[in-house]
Amino acid sequence: MPRMTLQTALVLDELVKDPAEARYGLDLMRAVGLKSGTVYQILARLEGAGWLTSEWEDPAVHESEGRPRRRLYRLTADGVSEARRVLSQAAYRRQSGRARRLLTEGGF
Repeated sequence: MPRMTLQTALVLDELVKDPAEARYGLDLMRAVGLKSGTVYQILARLEGAGWLTSEWEDPAVHESEGRPRRRLYRLTADGVSEARRVLSQAAYRRQSGRARRLLTEGGF
């Protein structure tokens, strides 16, 4: 199980929106608002845990577009189910934490 941080949850949430779509690092960085060092470490941890696969894009694609080659990341079947499980638990914890704060602060 990879270390679950808010940043990891943000990346997982973005990847799980369309699990069949291959995404590259810069695309994910823009989508979640995190820097490259953070995103690439998260991707490496998720890949090491078997939640992601990665592959280099076809050279013909990047050569025809005149840009560097991209490494593409995609959730595995296990990664999709684990991401959904972890994200639903995180949402529950956020909801229950808010409810506890409201109860103790007299917000109800």
